[in-house]
Amino acid sequence: MTDVDPHSILGIKPDADERDVAAAYRAQAKRWHPDRGGGVEAARRMAEINAAYDMLRAGVAQAARAPARPPRPRAARGSWLAEPVRRALGPELLHALADREAVRFVTPASTWASPHAVLAVSDRRLLWLLDDAPVARVRTLAFRDVESVTHRARRRAATLVVRTLAGRRHSFADLRPHTAAAIERHVRDALLRTAS
Repeated sequence: MTDVDPHSILGIKPDADERDVAAAYRAQAKRWHPDRGGGVEAARRMAEINAAYDMLRAGVAQAARAPARPPRPRAARGSWLAEPVRRALGPELLHALADREAVRFVTPASTWASPHAVLAVSDRRLLWLLDDAPVARVRTLAFRDVESVTHRARRRAATLVVRTLAGRRHSFADLRPHTAAAIERHVRDALLRTAS
């Protein structure tokens, strides 16, 4: 799976500021929103646009919360990922990644344990950071342990529900509906690949 470049999806330069990112998002959303027609291709493109925007927003939020640290001379953790993806993940989720693990989605979310969570979806698992938890802030769930995945969408927000083989239920709320649908498709595709 290829690495996601949210800047190219939104058609902006990597050094674009928050206003330029928001303006590019609005322009792309006006062009590709499924309510304007375009069918399956428009829905797929809108999911990419939402995921790119969410990834850049998560990166800005992580940067605002991260304490200032002096640069380290060694190679950056997650050096195989694009800089916006690393920023969106933040140091704790980056540390939880395996070497060369491809990340497809990073988006703000909320859970019952944390109203300010960050959900990441890689090529092999879900990872989430409970931002206001004092300990054990990063949780993971491998796709091989997932029994089912669904999403419930309302007008402006959706909830992704993941059930494990052990009977546990994880809910990720406050997602964009198109992002939740794209994550559901990604996880279902991964489940089909592991089943065959």
